[in-house]
Amino acid sequence: MDTPTSDTDSQAKDVQAKDNQVRPDALGDDHKPGPRSATRTPAIIVAIVAAVVAGLSIFYLLRPEPLLVQGEVDATRLDIAARVDGRVKEIPVQRGQNVAAQAVLVRIDNPETIAKRDQMKAAKAVADAQLANIMVGTRVETVAARKAEMERAQAAVVLAQKTFDRTRTLTEQGNAPQARLDQVTDALHESERAVDQAKSAYEQAVNGYTKEERAIATANVEKADADIQSVQSIIDQLVVYAPVASQIYQRNVEPGEYVSPGVPLVTLIDLGDVWVHFDLREDLVKSLKVGDRFDVRIPALDDRSVTVEVKLIATKGEYASWRATRATGDFDLRTFSIRAYPVKPVPELRPGMSAYLDWRSRQ
Repeated sequence: MDTPTSDTDSQAKDVQAKDNQVRPDALGDDHKPGPRSATRTPAIIVAIVAAVVAGLSIFYLLRPEPLLVQGEVDATRLDIAARVDGRVKEIPVQRGQNVAAQAVLVRIDNPETIAKRDQMKAAKAVADAQLANIMVGTRVETVAARKAEMERAQAAVVLAQKTFDRTRTLTEQGNAPQARLDQVTDALHESERAVDQAKSAYEQAVNGYTKEERAIATANVEKADADIQSVQSIIDQLVVYAPVASQIYQRNVEPGEYVSPGVPLVTLIDLGDVWVHFDLREDLVKSLKVGDRFDVRIPALDDRSVTVEVKLIATKGEYASWRATRATGDFDLRTFSIRAYPVKPVPELRPGMSAYLDWRSRQ
């Protein structure tokens, strides 16, 4: 009985020893080393990179090419000129200075016009004196003098009449020659005409000036006053003022220069009326209309985006920037001027700044 038990124990020990042995083929893939596991990870990375590169290539190849359109900021410009000639006396403003409405821009010196005004004032004083003299009427002394002249003429007629009567009687009696009678007759007639003249002068002095003479004197005064106003209007133009609040863009003259009427002295820009100007072919404006809004970028303002609204679409000159659409030149594309205003004020915008946008993606 002891012997079978020892054999059984020995067999159990051999089975257990076999089970405890490690079998390489029974281990899983995670525990089994090999070259396939080491090369699979780089292949996956390369495939992903290749797919990304291929996708980006297809995206850029199929994406429409951007059409950059460049414009320029512009503003209302005012060329201020004088209506008179003269020498520039003073320009109290500098380029880039902001000026208010009615600010003095230029002072012009013209001494000849000043002298002419003084001459017109003297003529006006003479006309005023003449009108006052007429309105007052004839002086009392003048009336008395004219009356005395009339009475003296009448006395002379009485004397001439007596002399005539006496001479005629002597002539009829043969005591005086006929020539003497002719002389006293002529003297009588002259005395009578002198009486008529003296009487008319006396009546004129009594009645004074006529209404026509008063009207002429009044008209002379009005003419003198109009002459003064005419010269004064020229003198007022010797000082040139700013019509609106604006900024000095350019000084075209300097003190001491002689200027003529119509020559621009100062150029102003109205920064309250700023827009972006584009020149576009007509095939690019087919979908554009007044009121459309889009964003433009201003490089001078750190590439800031500014929303603008189209307010003007106008064709340019007939031969301005034409482009043949075919090699045979069947017809041409004209250029249109587009004016777009900022929707919101941008105080930093200045004329001359560039603006651009991708025309195809402006929507």
